[in-house]
Order: sequence, then structure tokens, then C-alpha cells
Amino acid sequence: MGVAFESQAPPIPTQPGPKPSRPPRPNYNKLHAQPLPVKTYPLPPLIPHNPLSILHVAFIYLSHIIFPPSSNSGTLMHAYFSADTRSFHVTNEKVARILWEQGFFGKGSLSRSEPAWLQRERVRQGLVLGDTSEEVTRKRREERKQFKNERARSEREAIDEKLAEEATDHSESNGQIEPSVTSNVTRRSSSENIDSQNPASSLNKVLGEPTLPLGTNEPVAVPSSEVASSDVSSLQPPPTIIINQEHFQLTAEEAFFLVYALGVLEIQDPHTSQRIPTPRLLSLCRSHSYFPPQPPSSNAPNDPFLISYITYHHFRSLGWVVRPGIKFGVDYLLYNRGPVFAHAEFAVIVLPAYTDPYWSSTTELQAAVKKKTKKSWWWVHCVNRVQAQVKKTLVLSYVEVPPPLVGGGEEGIMDEDGGVVDMAGFFKRYRVRELILKRWTLNRNKE
Repeated sequence: MGVAFESQAPPIPTQPGPKPSRPPRPNYNKLHAQPLPVKTYPLPPLIPHNPLSILHVAFIYLSHIIFPPSSNSGTLMHAYFSADTRSFHVTNEKVARILWEQGFFGKGSLSRSEPAWLQRERVRQGLVLGDTSEEVTRKRREERKQFKNERARSEREAIDEKLAEEATDHSESNGQIEPSVTSNVTRRSSSENIDSQNPASSLNKVLGEPTLPLGTNEPVAVPSSEVASSDVSSLQPPPTIIINQEHFQLTAEEAFFLVYALGVLEIQDPHTSQRIPTPRLLSLCRSHSYFPPQPPSSNAPNDPFLISYITYHHFRSLGWVVRPGIKFGVDYLLYNRGPVFAHAEFAVIVLPAYTDPYWSSTTELQAAVKKKTKKSWWWVHCVNRVQAQVKKTLVLSYVEVPPPLVGGGEEGIMDEDGGVVDMAGFFKRYRVRELILKRWTLNRNKE
């Protein structure tokens, strides 16, 4: 008698469902086409075998020499200094958008970076459709959190099933069945599933309040005052005019770079509405880099503002987008194009370097320098470990601190009152050295 084998058809693969559609992203390449809020006038291409192109380049070059074009739009952007927050505020929404879209300067006071509070408020009240960048980030984090919770729940259920099988096998091998073990494991897994689906039940267990099973339609008593207030609010039409409560903030380094290096910003005194000259603005930033602020007469060549600004100006002049890096425990983050295109590639820590012989001339100066530059290896290791976890390269930026100037200085850089006269000569005295520090691991660096 033969044995008949039942042939089974291979399972038909099921096609995955359609992915949820995401709202279209704005065209960042067009929105952030200009790397800085300045206008550039490049020369036309030169074609050696075409004499007309040579004449065209010569004509454009001579016209730019005789009638030099302006690098800005003709009207300066304005900001005012806030001594309470030690920052510079921009209240004009158009200026704020220009500074953010053309160089990623500043941040919104009620936003993570891009000033989007007004847009979020309009979306919340249903006046416009779409999500802001912060809402997209929040939804993505919620999805990630839900995925981790589901993964932890599935792992917990697998462990419970394994324990139940082991308990059953052990009891059967002894010749008796212990239903209490399996029932307890099953009961625990089922209760955890119910609590994960109904978070209020676990809270009621802690508070000692009775809970209702899922699917019940028991009425819940609501105070009459709440019902009345909800009915009144539902009858009222949503407001159509929203006052923007957010202002744009610039750090001292960003504001001074826009004023001194680019010349597109004008800082005004909030009390007199008068323009603050660049030398006075430098003294103001140096004085408020300390807490409490110090008078301008006590400014030193190693002021915190000077050390930070030299590094900021250095990397900005090299084409990097420099943003504050306090979120990762560093001074600055360097972006290739901007935070909307990709994550930061480098994390910068600013360190003063006292290599000039003046700083080792006396015992007091040596003690002061040692106190300012004392960093332990454990501190460097911790910072480097954090940057390795977030896939960033740590850069140690050493700023060579020159000796202080006395009176007018060597070349008349400062006046007798301590004010800077020659800004370019003053900043040329500083030098920047960069040191890249990478974490060496045995399993990744075998070769």
C-alpha cells in the first residue's frame, strides 16, 4: 500500500500596502540659493579664442572699477541690542526671513531654529494647511517612539512564551502539570497588553480607582461648567488676525559678523534709536561677554567674545555655515550647506592658546594661563565620545592670543581711551590653528 503525499502550493507573496504619503517638502535649493545676504557680481566667462568675450570681460571689469556696485540691496537691515538677554533682536519679519534663508543666521525666540511660531499658530487654528518643520520632527519622533514600544512589547511577549514553554516541559518531565505557572505567565502578558492599550487603567491601579473594561459605553459625568464653556467656544468663530509674538535673535558673534564683515546690518540703541558705531559695538560685545558686564577699560585680548568671534569669522570666511553647538556640548557646529540639507559634519570647541613669550614672562601670568587652559584628558575623552555617537568629527580650534596693546599700540591700532581704531589690524594679530581629534577603536581601525 502506497503512501500518498499531499502537495502544497507555495504561498502567494502578499504585496505590501502603500506607504503613507508625506506632504511635499519645500524647494530648499531655491529657497536657500544665496549662501550669504549679499549680492555678488561675477565676471562673464572668458573664451580665449573669441575676441568678443575678452572685450566683454574687460568692459565689465572696468565698469565695476569706475562704478563699483553695492553688495547689499541699498537698505540696511536693523536690529537692536538687548542687555537682558545679551543678544541682538530683529523685529522685522522680512529681515528675519532674509537672515535665515541667506546664511542661516540667528533663531526664532519661540522656535527651535527657523522662526515658525506664526505658521504653527495658523496651522493649529486651522487657518492654513500643512505642517511646519518642527511638527514634522515631532511626528517623526512619535513614530520612532511607537516603533520602539512595539518592538519592546513583541520581545517581551516572546520571552513570556518561552518561559511558559519551559515551565510546561519541566512539569511534564516530572510527571505532573502545574497550571498555576503557565496561567500566571499568560495572565501577566495579557494584563500588560491591556495596560499598553489603555494607559489610563495602569494609572487608576496606582491611584486605587476602579477601571472600566475596554468596549464599555458607560456615561462619564462632566461638570456643567465645562459643558457650557465648550459649547460657547465651539460657537465662537476662530480668530483671523494673529499677532506674531516671536522675535528673531542673533548672537553677538553673528551680529558683529553681519555688521563688520558683510556690512548688511545696523545695530541701534534701544533707548535712543541711534546707530551704534562698529568700534563701540565691539567694546559692547566684549564687555557683555562677562557676567556681570565689565567696563570697556578692563577688556583683555583674551575676552570670551574675541576668542569666539575669531573662530566664528574664520570658519565663515572658509564657506562653512556656523551654528551654536550647545546641544552636543560644543561651541559651534559646522554645516556644509545648512541644517535643512544635512547634519553637521564637524563639532568645534574653541580653546585659547598662549604661545606668545609675553604670557610666560612672569609667575602671575603663568598661573593665570594655566588656570584658563587646564583641561583634563577625561574631559576631552567625554566630548569626543559624544561626538562619535552622533557621527560628528571633533575639531579643536586653538586661537593664538596676542599680548595686550598699551596706549596706541604698535601701529596705532587703539587710541588712548582703549577704543579700537584699526579694526583690520586689530584682528590680524590673532591666529587660528585647527586640530581634528578622532576616536580610535580597535575593531574599526585594524588596518
